[in-house]
Amino acid sequence: MDGDFRTEFTREPASRKQHAALVLNADYRPLSYYPLSLWSWQDAVKAAYMDRVDIVAEYDDYVRSPTTRIKIPSVVVLKDYVKPQKRVAFTRFNLFLRDEFRCQYCGSRGDLTFDHVVPRKVGGVTSWENVVAACSPCNLKKGSKSLRHSGLHLRKPPRQPSVHELQSLGRRFPPNYLHDSWMDFLYWDSELER
Repeated sequence: MDGDFRTEFTREPASRKQHAALVLNADYRPLSYYPLSLWSWQDAVKAAYMDRVDIVAEYDDYVRSPTTRIKIPSVVVLKDYVKPQKRVAFTRFNLFLRDEFRCQYCGSRGDLTFDHVVPRKVGGVTSWENVVAACSPCNLKKGSKSLRHSGLHLRKPPRQPSVHELQSLGRRFPPNYLHDSWMDFLYWDSELER
């Protein structure tokens, strides 16, 4: 089990000098919320030059070549719609997102690993329905015992999430860095303030 697993997965720019661009699908929704769909400014400029995206918002800074000066894009929209995935990949990250970065036995955050509810040694498989996020103390307490013999209880039964469920959960965990120009596109389905 991975004891030094990070609970922060955002591709946060090391500094504002990197000028990441938010990438939106042709319907003006982010390709993904968690991790947030971001491109480097170089990729955004290249895609705009190749006429694959429209630039919707820009930073105040420029990039220059000997003959050209271009404002750095902060939000780009794909010209061709990318069909969203219908199936959620079974990855450690998606598992932690499904479980809201909480131990499914005690509810604590941080120092997460994963646990097989039905231990592998008795035939448990590595699947959405049998693996949960667990903190190290709970994982050690459970070991290769069944839930009944360990004295632990699940907060909720494990199941495969839908793409929509993971996208909704992703909105609850915004990255540490959000540029002001991105805000109108990230939470478009939330209720407007009065």
